[in-house]
Amino acid sequence: MSSIGSASVGDKEPDIPFEMEEVGGPTCTGEVSKHDAVVCSGNSEIKSRAVVKYSAAPPPASYAVLQEKTDLKLPPANWLRENPQLGSAGTTALGSSSKSKPFSSFGMAYDFIDCIGDDVDVVSDSENIKKLLKIPYSKSHVSMAVHRVGRTLLLDELDIQELFMRSSQTGDWTWLKEFYQRLIDQKWQRKKKSKEHWYQKAILSKFLYYSINGDGAAEPVPDNLNEGDEESGAEEFSPSWPNTITSSHTDEEDSAASKQESVSMDSLFALGQVTSVPKEQNLPTLFNEGENSQGLRNDFVRNIMWTFEDIHMLVGSNMPIFGGGRYPAVSLRLRDNNKPINILTGIDYWLDNLMCNVPELVMCFHVNGIVQKYEMIKTEDIPHLENSTFSTRVVKDIAQNILSFLKSNCTKEGHTYWLFKASGSDIVKLYDLTTLCEEAEEEKCQNPFTLPVAVLLYKVASNLMLKARQNRKHNGTIRTLLLNCVKLLDQERHPQIIASAHYMLSELFQLDEPPEEDGTESLRAGGSEDSYSDEDREEEDEDLTEESDENSSYSSCSRPQDDSKAVAVIRSVGELSVPEKYKSTHQIRPSCAFPVSQDKEERCRHVLSYVLKGLKAVDGTIKKESDLPAADPNTPIPLKYEDRSATGACSAENGISLLLERAGTLQYDQKYPTRSGMIPGSWQHRMKLQLFLKASKAYYVLSDAATNLLKYGRALRYIKLSLQCYDAYCSVSGALHPQVLLFHSQCLSLCGDIQLMLAQNANNRAAYLEEYSYQTKEDQEILHSLHRESSCQAFNMATDLAMDPEYQLFVSSKCYEAAYELLVSEALKDHAADQLAQVLKRLGNIRNEMGVFYMNQSAALQTEKEVKRSVSVAEQEMWKKSFAFFEKGMKDFEAIGDKTNTALLLCNTGRLMRICAQAHCGVADDQSRGEFSPEEALYYNKAIDYYLRAMKSLANRENHPAVWDSVNWELSTTYFTLATLLQDYAPLSRKAQEQIEREVTEAMMKSLKYCDLQTESARQPLYQYRAATIHHRLASMYHSCFRNQVGDEHLRKQHRSLAELHYSKAVCLFLSLKDAPCELLRTLLERVAFAEFTMAGQSSSAAKLKSLTGALEIMTETRHAFQLIHKELLEEQIELNEQDPESAESSDLASTLTSGLNIEEVVKLIGVFEPSFSFLLLQLVKLMTTAKRKPSNKDEELLKTYKNVYSKLLRAEKNTPLLSRVMFYIELLQQLTAETGSDNKGSVS
Repeated sequence: MSSIGSASVGDKEPDIPFEMEEVGGPTCTGEVSKHDAVVCSGNSEIKSRAVVKYSAAPPPASYAVLQEKTDLKLPPANWLRENPQLGSAGTTALGSSSKSKPFSSFGMAYDFIDCIGDDVDVVSDSENIKKLLKIPYSKSHVSMAVHRVGRTLLLDELDIQELFMRSSQTGDWTWLKEFYQRLIDQKWQRKKKSKEHWYQKAILSKFLYYSINGDGAAEPVPDNLNEGDEESGAEEFSPSWPNTITSSHTDEEDSAASKQESVSMDSLFALGQVTSVPKEQNLPTLFNEGENSQGLRNDFVRNIMWTFEDIHMLVGSNMPIFGGGRYPAVSLRLRDNNKPINILTGIDYWLDNLMCNVPELVMCFHVNGIVQKYEMIKTEDIPHLENSTFSTRVVKDIAQNILSFLKSNCTKEGHTYWLFKASGSDIVKLYDLTTLCEEAEEEKCQNPFTLPVAVLLYKVASNLMLKARQNRKHNGTIRTLLLNCVKLLDQERHPQIIASAHYMLSELFQLDEPPEEDGTESLRAGGSEDSYSDEDREEEDEDLTEESDENSSYSSCSRPQDDSKAVAVIRSVGELSVPEKYKSTHQIRPSCAFPVSQDKEERCRHVLSYVLKGLKAVDGTIKKESDLPAADPNTPIPLKYEDRSATGACSAENGISLLLERAGTLQYDQKYPTRSGMIPGSWQHRMKLQLFLKASKAYYVLSDAATNLLKYGRALRYIKLSLQCYDAYCSVSGALHPQVLLFHSQCLSLCGDIQLMLAQNANNRAAYLEEYSYQTKEDQEILHSLHRESSCQAFNMATDLAMDPEYQLFVSSKCYEAAYELLVSEALKDHAADQLAQVLKRLGNIRNEMGVFYMNQSAALQTEKEVKRSVSVAEQEMWKKSFAFFEKGMKDFEAIGDKTNTALLLCNTGRLMRICAQAHCGVADDQSRGEFSPEEALYYNKAIDYYLRAMKSLANRENHPAVWDSVNWELSTTYFTLATLLQDYAPLSRKAQEQIEREVTEAMMKSLKYCDLQTESARQPLYQYRAATIHHRLASMYHSCFRNQVGDEHLRKQHRSLAELHYSKAVCLFLSLKDAPCELLRTLLERVAFAEFTMAGQSSSAAKLKSLTGALEIMTETRHAFQLIHKELLEEQIELNEQDPESAESSDLASTLTSGLNIEEVVKLIGVFEPSFSFLLLQLVKLMTTAKRKPSNKDEELLKTYKNVYSKLLRAEKNTPLLSRVMFYIELLQQLTAETGSDNKGSVS
């Protein structure tokens, strides 16, 4: 301890960066900036660390040491002038508002919202903390309100005397007054402060003012300068309020706010601006800058983050700090020399210095107001002063015990707890005022803390919401905070906070999650999924924990009989000094897991339920707050859009303009109230915009999910609701942000998808109609709210369930067109490149669908025609429509470089050309098929052009094998059809035979070129069959030419060799097919006939014999065809026997055969085979018997066999069943094959 002689007024110790404004407003971080003052106490027994988070005072100036004998009873010239050095301490020293304000902790909590709920254990005025830590030493009463938010406790003084004085005047709190008188203090009366109290206050105030100025005749500070200092101080040090949205308030809003100032407490908690910008990051806020009054401001000169041992406290302090002495900061105290310092004063001084990081205390002693001397004491020496010795470790234990006691018992968020110790009593009791209030008999028991607590819960949730954007682990906590906030408030009195809280609750559910994440994030909040899944269970858990805590930790604190109302009791304040007497075992807000549903529909339903509650809260206020009468349904309101339903349904042609009507980027000033009477720019207006948009998005997600489940009726109902929400949004919105327009284009696009699927699934129409007609009560209520703002008719055309597939396709195309128009509009042209490509793809697809629809319609008209006449007008219209849609679709796909789909559309256009060709087929006079017409040729050639363009678009098979194969097949088919028709219905009236033969050959060879025989695929057998058919047809044509050609021997030879070549290739391909026995048999028989014809033209016996032998070898190859025919007949016979043995025996196989084998064809071919076979054998026998040269043994054997076979053939029964006859032929041919030794697998060329 050292005595101080004198110091000059102007002397100043070097400034330290002690009180430093945090850049960017009050924050709460674990880091300490280099400017923050951090002083840990030197006492090894306890750890104390303080960081100044905010200070409104200038750096500490040196105090003036007053001369001895200075009379403090005389006021200095500057007395009671506002001074930044003293802050409010100078003016409040007289006691005008020396009391801690009832909501002071809330003011701090609002400022440092980042700390609340997690980082800080206690938020309070330093006076309250000192009072709590002095409980075991003091006889005075303690009365404090305790609230919890997360793991943070807010402590405020609850002045019972003032409360009951007010109760006498207003009638509020009478239930508490009665309870207090009954249980605690039966003879309650207001205690008055003594004159001594006011005398001490006055001389302290004068002493502080003398200490600033130092001059006994201090000059008054000019008023204007004082004001200037105050303003600059406010600008420099005032906290920037942490709003989630920084928004400029219009004059209109400011004036509205000023009008409401005197209305009610509600106006103090008006929501900040909820902008209509639809970015989901924007959250409504609760405070406007100038509205924090009535004790909810942070009035402290400094806010300090004080860590005392392991307890983190946000403390408000008004203690004046001065420079001077050996240290740059000291606290000044005035003491009466006649009264020794007691332990309570010592603890007071010590805690003040610890909290404010002040290393020294300067005490000025006086006797009856006359200054005697000064003494300087180090902070760490205060606990050892004479007459006021105390153990710092005990104070630490008291702090830990009180915190544990409060944390274990103040468990319910949103409840107001009352910590009370009567004057002179050793018992400390904790009551739950919220529960007592609910139990009171009075109808409405108002708790003045309800609103500040609700607002704080809201603000903490709002702050966490910003963090939740990066990390969803906060979602469970936010949900709990908001649900508790809503539970506290009355919708009639606080609709704005309730609406905003419900909107934020709806924001917690992620609607746009990628589906694959659904399974992995079910426990994203870090706890089991059912933690906190419903409020009742949460409260039960808390009640259980409370009970177990009390039984275990407070077993020594059995409650007195009359204390049944107390939540918990400390039976003796002495217990607080026992180390770890009370341990906090209650885990505040356990895991708060956010109830994540795997089901997207359930998530959307949660969102919609919150949106509906928000809308109800807003709707409930509009009638009351609007200055205008409710809108008369018969009087038109001047809106941007006219109601289309009033002018009747629009024709389908201007459907696209209807869909776009709500899509312009409107920029007009809304001067008139909306349909419901809402004033543009009001909080209701802003909130409704957010809620309408959120509902629209939820319904969109529901619709998308229903589409994926193929529930198209349900999907259409949801997209209708989504568009109705959007319609209502447009009705109240003054401008549409690009993001909203982008969302609108997605809605239209989805609507197009659904209408297309409905058109393609016409069979399930009844089920879809049932799904579409169903509606939940929630949907109806949301619709009712929408109808307050809009007729919701704008999108009826797009969302009605039609029964006509053509109309559905038309509506679908209009939806896509509207989405496209939006995306290429001025507002979105730079925002939506990806979406534009998707919409163009959909447009191309719907145009293809419509093209195919009209193409199929025209094909159906053709088949319905009984008589082949000229092409009807209806058919031509269908072709035109179909062709126009294909053309548009190709342009859409070309615009996005989609070559595959462009190829498919070219392929479809080719098919359309073939349908046109079929319609133009020539008809002879007898109604039979006429010659191949030039129109047919034209359209087939056009079809070929489109197919070739499709091939060119694809470039090669690797790009898209399936489409390439399809185009390849169609091209081959078209060439084949063209060649076949030219060959079968040759236009001999217009062209020469040779020209037609050339054209047929050319078309057949091109068809053959596109027959892909190598690639293994489902089409390979079809290609083989077609190639075989082409070779057979070409062989037949050359055969015919050879027969009919006269004169030109060279040409005949050429035709003969070509016929032989194609016959041999056809036989090879038909042999490999295994399922075309009739075609193989016919080709072989034709080939035998060709050999016979060749023989007929030969003169020498040797040449004839050679030709006949060759023909017989070809004939023996028919054995393969007969074996295949026999196999199929046998299988059919076995099948028939299994079905009905009796009928199988008697029935004629030809009439009952159901397999792919054509019995009539087989019978006809057998009719050709027998005589041809017989003729060959006869001619061979003749030639061999009449041969001039002597036959060899082999020849004799052959002749014998031929005779034998010929004999059997002649004697064969003509009426035997087909199966037996075929078996008989196989045996004969087998006999010949064995004898001649011909290669049964090869073929003669």
